[in-house]
Amino acid sequence: MKYVIAVVQPQRLDAVREALAEVGVKGLTVSDVQGYGRQKGHTEVYRGHEYQVNFVRKVKLEVACDTGQAEQIVEAIARAAKSGPDGKIGDGKIFVLDMGDTIRIRTGERGSEAI
Repeated sequence: MKYVIAVVQPQRLDAVREALAEVGVKGLTVSDVQGYGRQKGHTEVYRGHEYQVNFVRKVKLEVACDTGQAEQIVEAIARAAKSGPDGKIGDGKIFVLDMGDTIRIRTGERGSEAI
């Protein structure tokens, strides 16, 4: 089993969700997050004053899946989250982790059946 974590631009969330539905993802977790990478934040002007914004708003998606489905999920996220044909700095990152076990609390099912 794999655990796929993607950090993407908030405005790309609907496109990513639709792309995941097309490849058969039945459930995912979405969180609003803040952070920075190569962007190193940015400046904004509010009521005539310039402010340094050190953390950029992003959306984090988490998907637990079978190993065989992980590559399809990664490709769907990468395709849907990309800004334009060449992409832009700040489009996001995808992390793929090995997942030891999954347990459905209600039934006690484990492994792939619990996903």
